[in-house]
Amino acid sequence: MPQVSAAGTGIDAGSAPWLCDPYSQALASGRGPLFLRRSDGWMLPLEVERWCGGTDAADESVLERAEDDTVDVGCGPGRMVAALTARGHLALGVDTNPVAVSRAVEAGGRAVRSSVFDPLPREGAWRTALLLDGNIGIGGVPGDLLSRIREVVLPGGLLVVEAAGQDVHERVTVQVTDGRRDPGAPFPWARVGLPALRLCAEAAGWTWSEAWRVRGRRFAALRSPR
Repeated sequence: MPQVSAAGTGIDAGSAPWLCDPYSQALASGRGPLFLRRSDGWMLPLEVERWCGGTDAADESVLERAEDDTVDVGCGPGRMVAALTARGHLALGVDTNPVAVSRAVEAGGRAVRSSVFDPLPREGAWRTALLLDGNIGIGGVPGDLLSRIREVVLPGGLLVVEAAGQDVHERVTVQVTDGRRDPGAPFPWARVGLPALRLCAEAAGWTWSEAWRVRGRRFAALRSPR
């Protein structure tokens, strides 16, 4: 895939954190390093190579649970959308970054460039939604995001969430950086472990179904009200 930049898309990267050059370039090349950097200097490594690769055993545990039509929120380069499509599911990836959407389509999936908080195709009719790879942090307020996903899936729909690897519940301000170029704009993000996720989910009206771990990654399945 050719190298691209946020500037090449005609987007103001300074006002759009996930459209900054470090993130777009990492997606285009398929490799890091890439981090979320907190204002105090702490950095969370982002697994670009895994995102841009094929599905692994942890991903397969999610794919096995997906029920029919599935929307992947924050799909990135689209490994899950492509795998779901190959399994015969109607699948849609949603991502704000045009490089991510392009890669998802090239991988054989279907994806749209949008925020989850904007109107989505087939809203209210998806049987399954995915929030993987830290995407429970979108917007910085997990409860708001979980309430929004209830509008996206049909009554009784399934949501699979990947939780943080530690029992943490924090809202932070971060920037996307590769440690070399100028970072993206600051934005709110959240990190939520399984205990905190359960509290947030039940407060947002979801029913806790199950939790599991594969290769150090932690997941939970939630049900929306019927």
